[in-house]
Amino acid sequence: MSSIPDTMQAVVMHAPEDYRLEEVAVPTPADDELLIQVEAVGVCASDLKCYHGAAKFWGDENRDRWVQPGITPGHELVGKVVAGSEEALAHHGVSLGDRIACEQIVPCGECMYCQRGWYWMCGPHDMFGFKHYDGAMAEYMVVPALARAHKVSSEIPPHHAAFSEPLSCSLHAVERAQLTFDDVVVVAGCGPIGLGAIIGASHKNPKLVIALDFDDDKLALAAKCGADLTLNPSTVDVFEKVRELTGGYGADVYIECTGHPSAVSQGLNLLRKLGRFVEYSVFKDDVTVDWSIISDDKELDVLGAHLGPNCWPAAIKIIESGTLPMDEICTHQFGLGEVQTALDTVGDSSGASVKVSILPGR
Repeated sequence: MSSIPDTMQAVVMHAPEDYRLEEVAVPTPADDELLIQVEAVGVCASDLKCYHGAAKFWGDENRDRWVQPGITPGHELVGKVVAGSEEALAHHGVSLGDRIACEQIVPCGECMYCQRGWYWMCGPHDMFGFKHYDGAMAEYMVVPALARAHKVSSEIPPHHAAFSEPLSCSLHAVERAQLTFDDVVVVAGCGPIGLGAIIGASHKNPKLVIALDFDDDKLALAAKCGADLTLNPSTVDVFEKVRELTGGYGADVYIECTGHPSAVSQGLNLLRKLGRFVEYSVFKDDVTVDWSIISDDKELDVLGAHLGPNCWPAAIKIIESGTLPMDEICTHQFGLGEVQTALDTVGDSSGASVKVSILPGR
């Protein structure tokens, strides 16, 4: 521990739109905990929505506040193990100097969901950077015994390694869709989650993977990630095109990754009867649709997806393979002192960024 400083820089969440860079004590790991030096942390759309005070995080008249003021945000994390007892190292199957990524949730292991193997739906739902455990927008952070850690190669750039979090989420959305070789799959949105869904869907090798986005540059990136066809709804009648490609029936699967309400009704209209709709977004506003499309008109399967359970090894393997255009996916990197710029870049509606990361050592 002699080479580890006493204090560090960390972002602290006080309230919506009140995140401050502060000098705080470097945490001391307990006997069953690890200390990692943070190498990179991705900035998620959910981080931005939390920053702006979305009710999902801060509560409203219908729900309690979930996030904890005073916590350090950041859940798309990767870092180097710099301290830990033999017990803690053995528990996580790592050695000092290893690079690890941690799943965003820290499951309790005791609730009904954990006991039935559904750890990603853990009842208390403690999560790095939101509730109970400080996240990675800091120089160092503690990895508790209950965390789920995965080793990642030190040969790849740290911000590439941190993409394992959003990619695992996308792979889970694809798993929920239960793709078959004969499926026509439409993925709405070519941000980090949408690109990950395209990557995952292409690895399942269905008949056709179609990417939708209003940004032609992101559509070009989607093609590099495995999309067979890219469509810009501002220039193409997407409904007519999908019908043309499917003999008039519609898509088999629609994976929604935009977080925009209009993409939900779009998906219901694009699907064939008995199609499968997978939702993977955090919405800022309530979404209203005609539920008779889901029931009486088409008898659709509507599936939610949350986090990336059991998909982390696959996500890491894909990134480590070197087959993805990671430099084009990971577009912007900032230092800890530029957290506001990082958040603003994620929120830039011009679409200039794809994956934004913070590198605490920068």
